[in-house]
Amino acid sequence: MVAAQLGGTDAELLTEHVEVADYDLPALTTEGRFLVTGTARVDGHPARPYGFFVKVVRSWARSPLALDVPEELRAAVAPLMPWRTEPDLYRSDLGRRLPAGLRIPRAYGVFDLDDDSAAVWLGIVPTRSVTWDVERHRQAAYLLGRLAASPEVAPLAAAVPVGRTARRYADVWLAHVVLPALRGAEVWQEPLVAAAFDERLRARMLAAAAALPALLDELDAVPVTTAHGDACTRNLLVTGDAGFTLIDFGFWGRDPVGFDLGQLLLGEIQMGERPASDLPRLAQACLPAYVDGLHAEGDTMPFPLVRRSHALLMTIFHALSAIPHEHRAAAPTPALQRLFTERAKLATFVLDLLTDTEPAPGHQ
Repeated sequence: MVAAQLGGTDAELLTEHVEVADYDLPALTTEGRFLVTGTARVDGHPARPYGFFVKVVRSWARSPLALDVPEELRAAVAPLMPWRTEPDLYRSDLGRRLPAGLRIPRAYGVFDLDDDSAAVWLGIVPTRSVTWDVERHRQAAYLLGRLAASPEVAPLAAAVPVGRTARRYADVWLAHVVLPALRGAEVWQEPLVAAAFDERLRARMLAAAAALPALLDELDAVPVTTAHGDACTRNLLVTGDAGFTLIDFGFWGRDPVGFDLGQLLLGEIQMGERPASDLPRLAQACLPAYVDGLHAEGDTMPFPLVRRSHALLMTIFHALSAIPHEHRAAAPTPALQRLFTERAKLATFVLDLLTDTEPAPGHQ
């Protein structure tokens, strides 16, 4: 791997160093991230530095986060977290199939550690810190639209076993964890929730919950396309070149058209890193750009259909679960108060979009 990275055939390792790569979020199927660096002499030339980013992925059942899920649900939740997708994708030729403007890190090796884990050795991506303004979101949305409709990429998405779908997510996570809380009285009386989610929003979320079976039926009829599966700004790395380097492919596969737009627009807001007041102008820029990307790859889906699918997906995956359940029992700090307030505004925006879009014929 070192020889390949340094452009030779024979490598003599002179130094090597391993350190844990910092990451500030818990991960569902990632066991560890490491930087492996050092120096080597290749084909007899003077010593040169090498470096790899090594990601160890494992079955969700091995994650400490699995313990937060009721034991009787763990077997049902496991298919929503398909850990093998990412190592299998890095074994493929995805990098040569992507639309211009998108790339992935080079994989120098993918190694099964046992039946439930694997290590992926990647080249280190030289990222730069940027501002994710409206124009950068627009560019990302256009390229995600091209990714969605690309005939070159489609076979690699279709080959992935079905994992997390809207219906599975609703039947397992929403039905057993989220909706019972929404339909009870306790959650709405908790200080953080009561201060941010007013009675009108509560009524609208409960109405969406009641309409969930019909929303899922409608979504079943929407065309599916390729989806990165978690296209938040953290997973769209910016380097010195134009475009983005895609990372974190755990949810890669086929999803209803518009799926990636949800995480692009909402990911930073869900984390408390961007105000929900940015949503109208981001959506105004990103949705048409995404549709333009679809059309650039030869797809002919009309704008209203994509907009409706986008609204359905965000309602199911984001609006109904807008209350940060993981923080409900925490002390009401200013930071958490802001997070709950922004999440409430996020839910309002999504439900407004659902109201403003027309159901497909036959789903009135």
